[in-house]
Amino acid sequence: MGMKINCSLPAPEEIKAEYPLSEELASLKNRRDKEIKDVIAGRSDKFLVIVGPCSADREDSVLEYTEKLAQLAEKLGDRLVIIPRVYTNKPRTTGEGYKGMLHQPRPTDAPDLRSGIIAIRKLHLKVMGECGLTSADEMLYPENRSYLDDVLSYEAVGARSVEDQQHRLTASGMDIPVGMKNPTSGDFTVMLNSVFAAQHPHNFIYRGCDVTTDGNEYAHVILRGGVDKYGSGVPNYHFEDLIRLHDMYEKTELKNRAAVIDVNHSNSGKRYKEQVRIVGEVLHSRSCSPELRTLVKGVMIESYLEEGCQPVNGGVYGKSITDPCLGWADTEKLLYTIAEKC
Repeated sequence: MGMKINCSLPAPEEIKAEYPLSEELASLKNRRDKEIKDVIAGRSDKFLVIVGPCSADREDSVLEYTEKLAQLAEKLGDRLVIIPRVYTNKPRTTGEGYKGMLHQPRPTDAPDLRSGIIAIRKLHLKVMGECGLTSADEMLYPENRSYLDDVLSYEAVGARSVEDQQHRLTASGMDIPVGMKNPTSGDFTVMLNSVFAAQHPHNFIYRGCDVTTDGNEYAHVILRGGVDKYGSGVPNYHFEDLIRLHDMYEKTELKNRAAVIDVNHSNSGKRYKEQVRIVGEVLHSRSCSPELRTLVKGVMIESYLEEGCQPVNGGVYGKSITDPCLGWADTEKLLYTIAEKC
């Protein structure tokens, strides 16, 4: 056979018992979940900002970064809901490269999934306990979210996963907002179909069990740009794109019609400095259209302590080892601008 079993992994219940969520942190999560849901449902006029490193590569720098976010969240909390982007598993287009803390708790060491599962749970718990915030992560492996389902307040299904049946059906059983990204093709219909699937109940196999879900009415879209048939980037954050999305949404019976704009990836062509300009254009589009002000609920930004990116063994503390990110100085200015203009 072409596959061998390296070891059996502990069940989610075992890991949760070993690294439990306290009543105090459970109460924090409930408050944060409600605050984010209220924005998605239009019960709150606050603006979501999901911001943080492309990938969470080490605990100390992620916590230092998130503490800085927490200080801004306290100052700007009357206008913004700041959600740390603590992405602990990283999709790779070809399968090569750093796959995140889940695979490699220490980026230069060999993969160790058991240690990775523990490391990512401990990291999310520390973000809650030390910074007073709850995080967003990506649902790269649907079955692995069971290790984190009691600590996350937001999840995203990526462009390469959004057409996958298991991702869509798992999203339908989540009790937090989940953003369904447009596929790499940029197809809005595929993206809206994924939201439809996530908002409705299903019966399927999950972690060896026959399960039934209730449907997740807080499933919504994330625009991250796409690529054409030649592999060239095609952004989809412009006013015309947002109006098109609004009109397509209006033809559906989907609940809580909402969009978050990912201002990096194919929207920026991975030119990380462009994120500042793109956020400004998105906010301007919202200001020009009551329909878009209602539709666009937030932005997603890639940012870290130091700007740019480096190789996995680069050694610069707080600098991305995957996609390039804004540095903290630019991020802080940008968050104040968003709070002023949203």
